Parts: sequence; C-alpha cells; structure tokens
Amino acid sequence: MIKVMSFNIRYGLADDGENHWNHRKGLALARIQAFAPDLLGLQECRDDAQADFVRLALPDYHFFGVHRGGPGDTGLEMAPLLFRRAAFTLLDCGCFWLSETPEIPGSISWDSAYPRTVSWARLACRTTGSALTYVNTHFDYQPAAVDGDADCLRQWLDQRGKATPLIVTADFNANKQSNAYRLLTGDGALIDAYCQAHPHQADAPTFHGFGRPEEPTDIDWILVSPHFRVLDAQIDRFRQGNLFPSDHYPITAVLDWKA
Repeated sequence: MIKVMSFNIRYGLADDGENHWNHRKGLALARIQAFAPDLLGLQECRDDAQADFVRLALPDYHFFGVHRGGPGDTGLEMAPLLFRRAAFTLLDCGCFWLSETPEIPGSISWDSAYPRTVSWARLACRTTGSALTYVNTHFDYQPAAVDGDADCLRQWLDQRGKATPLIVTADFNANKQSNAYRLLTGDGALIDAYCQAHPHQADAPTFHGFGRPEEPTDIDWILVSPHFRVLDAQIDRFRQGNLFPSDHYPITAVLDWKA
C-alpha cells in the first residue's frame, strides 16, 4: 500500500492576513502528519524559512527540490517531492524545466509567467522491491503555458516507457475540462486517482482561495499509471474556524500494486 499526498502550501511570504504562513504552518503540518503519506508532493514551497520548517518537522522524509530560478526573490520557489525513508530507497532523482529547453535551468516558454520545475525520483519499494518513478510539479497559470507544460511533461513521461510505474502529483492550474487534463489522461496512460475512487462525483474542487465561495476549482490531481489500484482518494477540507492550512486543500490517494 502506498499513501500519496499533493499539497500546494502557498508561498510563505504571501500577504494573507490571518492566513499568513506563520499562523497556519502548524495546521498545514498537522494535515500532513494526520495522513502520514509515503509520497508527498508540495507546491509553492520557498527555499527559505518555509522549507526549513518542513525539513525540520518531517525528519523521516527525504526532501528533494530545486529552485525554479528566474529574476527576483520568486526564484527560490520549489516544487519539492518528499518520500518516507522507511517506505522507499532512492535509486535516482533529478529535475527539469517545463519549457522548450527543459535541460536549461530557469528556462521558460509559451509566455509562461515564471519558470516551472518538475522534480522526479526513481524509488524502490522496501516491502515489494518494485521500482516506480514519482513526479511532482506545478504548472504555470497562463493558458498557453498550461498546454505547453502538459505537452512537455507528457513527452518526458512517455520516454520512461509504458512498463514504468508512474505516480504524478501537481497543481496543474487547469481544471478537468482542460486540454491539459485530456492530454495527460485521455488515452489511459495515466488515471485520475480521485475520479477512479469517486466516479459519480462531478465536483471536487481543491483550490478555494482561503474559503472564498467564488474561487473553488479542481486543479490539483494525483495521476497514476495502470500498474496501481486506487483503494481510496480524498480531499482534506479540514480547517480551524477561519484558519485554513492553505488556499488549496490537500488531496490524497491510497494505492496498491496490481498483481
């Protein structure tokens, strides 16, 4: 059994008033600890006091993330992946950029607002010995860039080959009616874990803008290759009054290997 969580934790310097990172970081950590994922994909994690807090608070996890780069202070933002050391052994890991030149750090294409990274790790499951590739990313929000990001990611995933078990977590900045969703899931190479667990649930928003009713949209997904059975998938909507763990709800999935 593999427990997976994707969680956009909202960058720590954002001027969010009562929901500033300093007020909600303990609650965000508590939601991670409550689910206790084996694989954790974070988005909007800055490599400053925010990432230091995550690393210190989760000592049982291997943390891998790369600065997205670009001008100014926003270049410290990462889309890191974490895995529980008791569950997996690291075989290999790396990073590339969602652009027409993915090997060039900080590169952008398709009128993207920011450079965007993809963190990946090849892992061996300690209980089964089976290997998988885990991928975490955060797409840009410009419409042309979302499509370009999806195409770039799909090309990289296809290069792994159909025999490679894949788990992908991300804030895709696109809903499930988008071209990006169709490109990544349309041929069945990747399966939406939440939709697999809840086939008759049409509306499953994850972004909520700290509880603004006009904001919710389903832009955070967990995608898995057909090597896995989806045992469960949930959206964690926990909050404490008006205090939210983030402006996104974390999304979770429980997977098992198919025979």
